[in-house]
Amino acid sequence: MYFDTAGGPVFRPPSEANSFILRVTQGCSHNACCFCAMYRGVNFRVRPLAEVLSQIEAAKPYAGHIRRIFLADGNALVLATEKLLEILQVLRQTFPRLQRVSCYAGPKDMLKKTPEELVALRDAGLKLVYYGLESGDDLVLSAINKGVSAAQAIEAGQRIVASGIKLSVMVIAGLGGQAYSGRHALYTAQAVNAIQPQMLSALTLMLYRGSPLAEQFEQGKFVALSPAAIMAELYQMLSAVDLPADRYCLFRSTHSSNYVGLAGTLPKDKDRLLRELQAAEVQLRGLRDWDPYNNVE
Repeated sequence: MYFDTAGGPVFRPPSEANSFILRVTQGCSHNACCFCAMYRGVNFRVRPLAEVLSQIEAAKPYAGHIRRIFLADGNALVLATEKLLEILQVLRQTFPRLQRVSCYAGPKDMLKKTPEELVALRDAGLKLVYYGLESGDDLVLSAINKGVSAAQAIEAGQRIVASGIKLSVMVIAGLGGQAYSGRHALYTAQAVNAIQPQMLSALTLMLYRGSPLAEQFEQGKFVALSPAAIMAELYQMLSAVDLPADRYCLFRSTHSSNYVGLAGTLPKDKDRLLRELQAAEVQLRGLRDWDPYNNVE
């Protein structure tokens, strides 16, 4: 559900398909990750409160049906805490059946929020944050221009978990290419272990024409992994994820980028998921005519 005429691309997680998409910013304040083309050409701006309230007003006729709201665009936590709290208050007052407000968040913005601010946002209704960790490896994070170190990326996730806000972590298989595949898998798993998110999604690298990483690929400076190698990397990564037995972490690898759909709960379903990855790797080895450009949009 979307009530905005501002234009420009609008993105949301698959699980927010039935949510009211409320754009509190346009674009991404970082917008420098070399693999991402989501907001290329979009000048980032924080939307004035009047624009946000206008969207809420337009949604009022549907107030009885709206239970979930997603704050777009790329990283709503860039907003000042006071402004976010004001928006959350209006949302509670306007939508009587509201159960959850969620948003994307970048690590630098997460780190700028104090523990007290995050708890205040949780109490005001921010229940879920989607976090593109991407990798737990310093070399990969530097190569993709994420803007943070692995230690900072981990601390950002830990802050959200400690606040009581649910955290959905996204990692990208194949992001290190052939050069960094092994360490990307291992250090990303270690980062997940340190953060202990409630949800973990594994996406597969997709190269987008015009992005710096696609240009590196076309110049032979980045060697993409084959589908079978992606499965092997995911197997290595998931093997090294070691969450406490009493931890409930929803695992999904069902994004449109993924070659094989996987779903389960960690650590309970880890052995089954690893078996499915092994079977998928064997099956995908048979792709004799695989062309890396098939994964390029």
